[in-house]
Amino acid sequence: MAEVHDPELPGRLLVTERDALIPLLRGRPEEDFAIPTAACPGWSVRDVLAHCSSALMRVVEGRFEEGVFSPASNDRDIAERAGWSNQQVVDELERGMTEAGAAIVKAGGRLDMVALGEWVHAGDVREAFGEPGAYAGPGLPHALALLAWLTRAKGHVPLHADLDDADEPLRLGEASGERTPARYIGDAPTLVRLYAGRPLSGASYELAGVEAAELNIFG
Repeated sequence: MAEVHDPELPGRLLVTERDALIPLLRGRPEEDFAIPTAACPGWSVRDVLAHCSSALMRVVEGRFEEGVFSPASNDRDIAERAGWSNQQVVDELERGMTEAGAAIVKAGGRLDMVALGEWVHAGDVREAFGEPGAYAGPGLPHALALLAWLTRAKGHVPLHADLDDADEPLRLGEASGERTPARYIGDAPTLVRLYAGRPLSGASYELAGVEAAELNIFG
């Protein structure tokens, strides 16, 4: 699944996640948006959503000034939405998830990571809400395919993932033969947590040939 770049994949991931996440957000009481997120210390659910919506609108509108997506830039984007209602933030997020796919296609792969990051942040929000399967759901197959492609394109450490519910290993990272592939045994959501640097929440898995910190693709 990582051999050929599929330019439409990030957009499919975003639209699939939109259809799962937005109804969940519309149905939550206002106070839930103030819940802190374990994955993003110092950020509430609302902060994560404001970051996600602003990042997607930057993609849609092509606004990439120097320092964009840096911690300082992210904090400014969140602060700019401080006077918005929670539903205004959700409205912008829904629009961004709908429209960003076309802009990502035009970028020729340079913005694919944004789509994966948005999906991971949706998992951060679900986990903060205590929803089951935070980093799973209907978008997971698309997310795994995109993760496989991105790790290969970035020349990441090679790894063969034997997933609990897959017949064939998922191959991630650079397959140059210069390094023996590491091995992961476990479920797909835990694999996502490892690559996204998210808390593992006592997950059971096996990892050999690489340290967990080496897998984090978000730095």
